[in-house]
Amino acid sequence: MVSRELRHALRGVEAPVAVIDLEAFDANVTALAQRAQGLPIRIATKSLRTPAAIERALAHPGYSGVFAFSLPEALILHARGVRDILVGYPTVDRGSLTQMFAEAGATENITLMIDRPTHLDIIDSARRDAAAAGGTAQTVRVCIDIDASYRLGSGVLSSRIHIGARRSPIRDSASAVDLAEHVIARPETNLVGLMSYEGQVAGTADAGPTAKQAMVRVMQKRSIAELKVRRRSVVDAVRELTDLEFVNGGGTGSFESSVAEGTLTELAAGSGLFSPGLFDGYTHFRHEPAAYFATPVVRRPGPGWVTVFKGGFIASGVPGADRVPTIAWPPGLDYAGLEGAGEVQTPLTGPGTEDLRIGDLVWFRHAKAGELAEHFNEFLVVAGTQIIDSWSTYRGQGWVL
Repeated sequence: MVSRELRHALRGVEAPVAVIDLEAFDANVTALAQRAQGLPIRIATKSLRTPAAIERALAHPGYSGVFAFSLPEALILHARGVRDILVGYPTVDRGSLTQMFAEAGATENITLMIDRPTHLDIIDSARRDAAAAGGTAQTVRVCIDIDASYRLGSGVLSSRIHIGARRSPIRDSASAVDLAEHVIARPETNLVGLMSYEGQVAGTADAGPTAKQAMVRVMQKRSIAELKVRRRSVVDAVRELTDLEFVNGGGTGSFESSVAEGTLTELAAGSGLFSPGLFDGYTHFRHEPAAYFATPVVRRPGPGWVTVFKGGFIASGVPGADRVPTIAWPPGLDYAGLEGAGEVQTPLTGPGTEDLRIGDLVWFRHAKAGELAEHFNEFLVVAGTQIIDSWSTYRGQGWVL
């Protein structure tokens, strides 16, 4: 439910508009730090895509470093003064690699992700190009991505059942050691960390009475137990070869199990700061909804119906009802079964339409966190009943990353 104060703050504001409830955002910053139980939190920037939000969270003592989703993003954040940047996905962007070698201090503060020797070859090629252009040889920091998915079934099955993100081919200690040895053999490459993301726990809602949700809870319990043993084996094996600065893992939805595992030196999170609609489906934590969009009623096509402008901000992932924005206010509204949330217009029905007039605002929460920032140039920041600031998004900065 959207508070009366938040709704009051937007009276007379032109919409559609994106909104940050600052009190809720700050409460989530604190709540995540408490759930981390002393482990530093690396901010997953793709879940915010708003520089001021990233910097506000980084100012809290429980947060340290960022988890960028691309090298171009990492370079932009570095230019803004952000340090300790881990790029979460391997890059084959030679232009950005060349820029990284040319920018003062970038290779000291940016860590690149790898999961195969080919990634090292691409980095080395860009280093040689930079040196040929008059630059100096620089040591590159790299992190190995370890697959944290859960697999079950073998033998009679043609292949294992894979549950979780398909990220890395590096899954066990043998493959991790093999890749680590490739890194160590290259004197201008420094292995500084390991990362693994248990998306089947951190990013999968488990609340509800259905058989499917009960199966999710069983799967998550088994996955947590399996990963605890396997990840410890990988970390111990690699640490026999070299010192590691960090072992990163977890996500907003898995802080409790990730902390209890005892393997990680830091956690990663971002979505919990905005607490999007998908997070309503978790049993073991609850954060405050902090990011909304509001859009006006532009039609009343018939009794029991209103139509709002735009609204079709569908989240990435497997298409389904959980990828549609959550209707946050007024209560008693639902989507039209044959239209859903539309790019240009979104019809809504139900008893909540009775008191809505042309121009009134309907409030929504995106199913995911950072993807909302792709649709707006700024967030209006509200404290109490006042708009106190506006935070430019990556889109508002003109960043295409």
